[in-house]
Amino acid sequence: MAMPRVVFTPHLNRFLDTPEVTSGAVTLRAALEDAFAANPRLRGYVLDDQGHLRKHVVVFVDGRRSKDREALADALRPDSKVYVLQALSGG
Repeated sequence: MAMPRVVFTPHLNRFLDTPEVTSGAVTLRAALEDAFAANPRLRGYVLDDQGHLRKHVVVFVDGRRSKDREALADALRPDSKVYVLQALSGG
């Protein structure tokens, strides 16, 4: 049975254990909560004090950038792939 997968940037592995997480979640927030249950320290890297995505984090769901940085209500399909990355800036 297919389940959404949450994958974190390899860069984060330098600081935290970031195993790939499978989840029965139907929203991005619920899938992230499953990942945080597996490693609670991830929460502080990904979310701010209000539970919104931090400015330096970007999330892609099935190849599309999540635009809902507050509610994280993006719908997930059973075969969805969620990638949590460090946003890059510069010139």
